[in-house]
Amino acid sequence: MKSFLLRAAARRQPRHDEEEGAASSSSDPPPSPCPPPKEDPDGAPPPLCTSKQVIVVDDGTDGGDLAAANGSGLAEKRQSTAAAKQQAWWWWWSSAPTRGVGVGLGLVVAGLVFVALLAGTTIRRLDYYSSAFLLGGGRGSIRRPHHHVPSSVANLVPVPFNCGGNETHPSSSPLSPGTCRRRHAAAASPSPSPSPSPSVEPRSSSSERGRPAPPRCPDYFRYIHSDLSPWREAGITREAVERGRGRAAFRLVVLGGRAYVEAYHRVFQTRDSFTLWGIAQLLARYPGRVPDLDLMFNCEDMPELQAADFPRPSEAPPLFRYCKDDATLDIVFPDWSFWGWPEVNVRPWAPLLQEMDRETRRLPWPEREPYAHWKGNPGVSTQRADLLRCNVSDKMDWNARLFRQDWNAAIRGGFKDSNLAKQCAYRYKIFVQGRSWSVSEKYILACDSPMLLVATPYKDFFSRGLVAGKHYWPIDPARKCPSVKFAVDWGNAHPAQAQRMAEEGSSFAREEMSMDYVYDYMLHLLTEYARLLRYKPTIPESAVELCPESLACAAQGRERQFMMESRERFAADYEPCTLPPPFTAGELRDMARREEEVLRKVKRMEKHS
Repeated sequence: MKSFLLRAAARRQPRHDEEEGAASSSSDPPPSPCPPPKEDPDGAPPPLCTSKQVIVVDDGTDGGDLAAANGSGLAEKRQSTAAAKQQAWWWWWSSAPTRGVGVGLGLVVAGLVFVALLAGTTIRRLDYYSSAFLLGGGRGSIRRPHHHVPSSVANLVPVPFNCGGNETHPSSSPLSPGTCRRRHAAAASPSPSPSPSPSVEPRSSSSERGRPAPPRCPDYFRYIHSDLSPWREAGITREAVERGRGRAAFRLVVLGGRAYVEAYHRVFQTRDSFTLWGIAQLLARYPGRVPDLDLMFNCEDMPELQAADFPRPSEAPPLFRYCKDDATLDIVFPDWSFWGWPEVNVRPWAPLLQEMDRETRRLPWPEREPYAHWKGNPGVSTQRADLLRCNVSDKMDWNARLFRQDWNAAIRGGFKDSNLAKQCAYRYKIFVQGRSWSVSEKYILACDSPMLLVATPYKDFFSRGLVAGKHYWPIDPARKCPSVKFAVDWGNAHPAQAQRMAEEGSSFAREEMSMDYVYDYMLHLLTEYARLLRYKPTIPESAVELCPESLACAAQGRERQFMMESRERFAADYEPCTLPPPFTAGELRDMARREEEVLRKVKRMEKHS
């Protein structure tokens, strides 16, 4: 049997020019009058930098006037203007000829009224921007309902896992042939569809009686229909699938609830292994629910199915990958890092999210450094290299604290200073794309700090659900430095609004991007894709069966550790969320209009600063 992958030893080492490195090591800080705090091994909050302390007067409203101890920005300018006008008025009064008391009092009153009107106009303008810009209501608003009601472990069906002595094998493949055993899916559904339909009777076990109906899936699930729309009318033929073979890293076939993989070429690090591990966990979580299918998967950064190359979109080969843009037809699938990234010591999403939640609660937003933070590999994109111009220097402070990723130092140090959960010590976090998209976006969102998102054309499966002005603050890529500076100044002047945006972003990460919804997205996407197939899939001759044992039993070190951390222990005894319908043309226009309105408002705010 042909081995699944021909992985060389060099594949296990991180290349310095690849996608970013979300877990970053400590590096020498830039010269700064207020250097970022060093990570405390005990997790103690860092001291608040006071070299440029921002003092905020907050009376409980969303506004608040900005005053800086050393004088800065918009508020200082307005204060100095008002002071100058007051000084000029008093100078005129003191140098004027002696006037009657009544006239003097009248002038005093008139002057005070004028100053009050001037201040009121300024405050109203600030309040308009602070209240009208942000959308949503943070943790105080109505949140997404729980995905499902947890059952007692005693009532759940365990997912079997036993290596049975197959701990090692001579091949460099991540899959061990012959380790998959026949499973009896006791909780399997008779339907290939994840959502109950009139023609299919949903499960009605005693454990489910009286349970609430499954929640509606988050709105970003609606892009599943958009991604598959090129083939909606004509369907997908075997020939169309096989036209994508030259672009694919592997082919996945599911028949009768069992999965088979045919590999075509090696990929960077363990992207393929952990992507396949995620698919194996989906099959274990929802046994019998993934329909028969046949697909090609690309594990690289850049989308490549250019829509312009296919006058008839249905002629494009359906190709799964991690991201796309508006000019490409690739089908977006969750990336490997949700189950762990061992090469850079990033834990699986579920346990890491819990750890980040604990750490962010230990360091409340007001106690964090009042700057925007980014750390990563600038060598993978011009956008990142350009961002470094915004770093603090002796001549200018753009309110940004930026750090280069030093992979060699991180590897030598055993990633001791690379815990993502302890990298939320700043009030603002910058997201900038890698070669295309970047896996770091979800970690930045989870920091409970406003995400300053440098606009990018690349989208992964969940980022299409993020709303400008609600989940993040948009940064103009052509004016990165002044845009970042203004965003930080504005947020420090309006702490209630800034914290609300932080809460909206982190709530999105915790609730709408929980692993429950990641698996549901995978299930709905694969089900809708399978409905478009116009042929019966068959197992490729050189394919190897995919199951948890075929991946994990031969894995070692952090690979094995992360697979065990992200392994599904029990089959789901509940229905997945309900897939919402496609977007209408009117809804898409409204979303585009609202986003453009937010971008215009930000530019207007920057212009008036």
